[in-house]
Amino acid sequence: MIKKNYFRKIAFGLGPNTDVPSDPVAWAQAQVNSVPKLAWDGPLFSEKFLLDKRAEYRFGEDEIRERYKNDRQALKQAEKKLRYTTGEQYFESLELNIRHHAARNSGTPVFERLWWFWSNHFAILDKSSLPSFNTGAFQREIIRENLCGNFTNLLKSATISFAMIKNLDNSDSVGPNSKNGQWRKKKGKPVSVNENHARELLELHSVGPAAGYSQKDVIELSYIMAGWECPWTKKRHDANQVKFNQNKHEPGEHKVFGKAYKQKGVTPKNKLIDVINDLAEHPSCSNFITHKLCRHFICDHPTEEMMKPILKAWNESGGDLPTIHKALLEVTYEYTGMFDKFQNPEVWLMQMATMADLNWPLSSVDMIHDFSTKPRKHMNRVKWDLKEIGLSPYRPTQPNGWSDLSADWISPELLLRRIVFAKKFSSSGSGHGPQNWSPVHMLQSNFDNLDRVLDYLSLDKDRWQQDPKAKELHPYNVIQTLFPSNWMVSA
Repeated sequence: MIKKNYFRKIAFGLGPNTDVPSDPVAWAQAQVNSVPKLAWDGPLFSEKFLLDKRAEYRFGEDEIRERYKNDRQALKQAEKKLRYTTGEQYFESLELNIRHHAARNSGTPVFERLWWFWSNHFAILDKSSLPSFNTGAFQREIIRENLCGNFTNLLKSATISFAMIKNLDNSDSVGPNSKNGQWRKKKGKPVSVNENHARELLELHSVGPAAGYSQKDVIELSYIMAGWECPWTKKRHDANQVKFNQNKHEPGEHKVFGKAYKQKGVTPKNKLIDVINDLAEHPSCSNFITHKLCRHFICDHPTEEMMKPILKAWNESGGDLPTIHKALLEVTYEYTGMFDKFQNPEVWLMQMATMADLNWPLSSVDMIHDFSTKPRKHMNRVKWDLKEIGLSPYRPTQPNGWSDLSADWISPELLLRRIVFAKKFSSSGSGHGPQNWSPVHMLQSNFDNLDRVLDYLSLDKDRWQQDPKAKELHPYNVIQTLFPSNWMVSA
């Protein structure tokens, strides 16, 4: 018997135009071999373009504040115009539409769900205008494009990306004995390395706390990372390129986990690459991330037995992500029905949109912007609705991203938000309701415990099968009743 709950475990459920796959695991595994197209035919801006826009916005802020420092009203109007012309109030909404459009229409919902996981693993904080300009492009061009290669390359690309260096303030890191550090000392200026990036590389992105690194390891890694920056140069109005500034780098040999990293050649920037290679191959790295994968897709408290096949795939493949993902998908199917998993709000929303065929998200035509006026209200629908249910993907407040633990999403307030949101969408006058949907398909294709669901709905099974258009079985009424309970859980 096919475990239908699996399609919600590893993707977003099955829509009304999708047949139930006869081999669910093969169906899922076939989606992770290559990076699929985004299935978006609307405006799509490169990371470089968005970095230029961010620089234009940040430099423009300084300029107009100086120009209108004595005219509060003129300053307010100039700031509004700047936000419109640079897209500061547009790009985040666009990127969220692209993200959700891919989840609905790429034909590879399993890959999209993994993309969401890894994007949250390498979380970018809600700071420094990053959500408004850079987080979406970082996830599209850095995370997404590296999901069918080796974990080592993914870790390298994320670590030395603009978004991550800016996010964790590595540009502020100056080695005390570097040329820049010595100059600062002579001028009486403070000199220090910033530990943020080094600490998160160890704690969150690679080996995890169980690896047993020390504060000395963090400091030594900070010395190695000093010099990697995204400099702000007003003369060029440019904050776009990640560069290695040797004048900020702490010279000498540095030890991490007892291994000495020496300078190679003229520039010492390769030391960081060497460290990343070793962190990716550290036994604690595969264990830490496998635990996170199981926690996200299977249950809050993964067992060692559950993790073994995935760890084996990781070690035997040398960290090949498609191989790891295929092992994860097989293990998830094995444990489907044994554990419940309360989904975070964004996954729940996409399950709702997929299974009920909601009018979600906006079309590409609806997201065309002229960059001269304020973006139209409808363009922000996805962003506002995600905020309403409690999860703005590009705006986590902690560097470890949004929680995967059920306990963090089960509260009276967050449950009420889902109920209110579901009723709003299921309203016949909302314009967002089901398009080509019937309760017959949704229940039969996506739920193993069908009798339990029908009992919950207080429906007569025979009548439901014979007369799916009965008033109490109208899609809107089913959605209103079902969302607050069964749709929140992927059993």
